[in-house]
Amino acid sequence: MEKVEDTRNLIDEFKGKENEQIFYALSKTRNSLEIAIENVEHDFNIGSIVRTANSFNVSKVHIIGKKKYNRRGAMCTDKYLEIIHHPSLEDFLKTQENRELIAIENNLENAKPLHEKSFKENTTLILGSENSGISKELLAHATEIRYIESFGSTRSVNVGAAAAIAMYEWIRQIVLK
Repeated sequence: MEKVEDTRNLIDEFKGKENEQIFYALSKTRNSLEIAIENVEHDFNIGSIVRTANSFNVSKVHIIGKKKYNRRGAMCTDKYLEIIHHPSLEDFLKTQENRELIAIENNLENAKPLHEKSFKENTTLILGSENSGISKELLAHATEIRYIESFGSTRSVNVGAAAAIAMYEWIRQIVLK
């Protein structure tokens, strides 16, 4: 019998394993970081954020509001981590007791630079739409609001890129310290 090559975008340790086996193996080493996505209109961005969350082995991804997204952007990584849909903001907030809620938002006067942030272990990064941002209702619950500095002519990076930058900064401070 001919052996079938595993063409999934996986590190060698997970090649040939079932999705459930990969999920279980990753669950033993997950970090405490959680990601919340609200109001993101371009569903490819949600998939991209999910893929990055898998790369950093975050514990959960919360999708607030719209449930459907383009899973192609996730490159099947949504099978390897916990994704929770919250139909309402209230439903999401019930899951966030004792967590630092850090909103990544670039349009607010009270936002502070991300590079000055000292993260805590139990953090949830909140990301919103490139057009309308994070809702005022959710921002009211944020522990802090941070922005990613821009040095070119555009005022911001794509929300998927912003998520990756913010996740890495948390990983750098908490996991790689």
